[in-house]
Amino acid sequence: MKPNTTPFDFPVDFQSDEDAAEAIRIIDRLREAGFIAYFAGGCVRDALLGNKPKDYDIATDAVPDAIQTVFGKRQTLAFGASFGVIGVLPSKERRQRAAIPLQPIEVATFRSDGTYTDGRRPDSVHFGTAEADAVRRDFTINGLFYDPTEAIIVDYVSGTEDLDKKILRTIGSPNQRFDEDKLRMLRAVRFTTTLGFSIAPSTAAAIRENAAKIDSVSSERVGVEMRRTMMSENVLDGIDHLTSLALGSHVLPEIEDINSEQFHRLFAIKKSRPFVVALAGFLFATKHPRKHLKAITRRWRLSNVEVRQVDSAIRFAPIIAEADQRAWSQIQPILIDRDANIILEVSRMIAGTNNKGVALSTEALRWSNERLDPQPLIGGSDLASQGIPKGPAYAKILKQIRDLQLDNKLHSKDEALKYAAKIHKTDQP
Repeated sequence: MKPNTTPFDFPVDFQSDEDAAEAIRIIDRLREAGFIAYFAGGCVRDALLGNKPKDYDIATDAVPDAIQTVFGKRQTLAFGASFGVIGVLPSKERRQRAAIPLQPIEVATFRSDGTYTDGRRPDSVHFGTAEADAVRRDFTINGLFYDPTEAIIVDYVSGTEDLDKKILRTIGSPNQRFDEDKLRMLRAVRFTTTLGFSIAPSTAAAIRENAAKIDSVSSERVGVEMRRTMMSENVLDGIDHLTSLALGSHVLPEIEDINSEQFHRLFAIKKSRPFVVALAGFLFATKHPRKHLKAITRRWRLSNVEVRQVDSAIRFAPIIAEADQRAWSQIQPILIDRDANIILEVSRMIAGTNNKGVALSTEALRWSNERLDPQPLIGGSDLASQGIPKGPAYAKILKQIRDLQLDNKLHSKDEALKYAAKIHKTDQP
């Protein structure tokens, strides 16, 4: 089948953008060796939407051995050779200039896929044509190629038409696409959410029909897709899609416990948020946030850091919202916490940026370290010098002294020691 071709000026300067220049260098080398080579997939989609691609994938009729011959085995990584994928390392000059290790650019041979028995990867692949490579992909908007030499879009799947209409549609049979890889159902939710697209009726119907099969997908893979959806500025739409497509009860059953009015208020400002902030905001709209966090931790395989950050936000964001009504000794420990910025951002969600407690805390984080977290007036050695025996009482006494210091009721070491002696005497049987 002859593809539709459309002239297109790629929205990236191939000379000044180093990532793009590297990709063009690879395409030029392949063409000089007599092969076809295109940009493929997400980078083409993003460019057509007017966005700078995050990375570049290349598709070619060169088989893996030929790719390695063109670039040399020292400049390539055969990490996906069985699927026709070779990583080509950036040029030596660029690697030497880079402050951090650079990722290889994936160069994939045009292929068609065999059967999928594990619901994730094809059992076999057959190297073929650009058309075969396009029609094996998941959605039409991801099945596009760009020929930088001719400056044209190469479209075998009507992907440009769907992009123009802002529609997400599977390539070929929706049931077949989702049977091949069940995660594609969640990818559909992610793409419609992040891009602000609608979903084609036949694609939506197939997701509803196959929704229960998402349970067979690993927690890690589900978690990756849900993170991306939760981070979108259109997260409200994402949750609606999960519900309407019958996926929510499988990947996020906590939706059933949500206060819809509160949820919409929390996310009323459309902006992209860090995953932990978005998750904390979602949980705040439920009746049992910390209980649900434990369940989501297991289901999405959250990291220990993510759990700590979300839990801290759930516990302390409401306190920050009341900072103007509470003692400073209750607020200061939160603001010097390593997760303070996350807690504060969640506080803004639940209370608003004009909330007095949020405003006070925001200003306090601009203070110098000496002002925000002054040196304690006394320590354990000072208590020992006063004849106070070591033991559990130390922590209690030092905590009380620290709180009084922060609340501006104790100002010197002498005052602190006198107060410590008073506490110790009072606590004696």
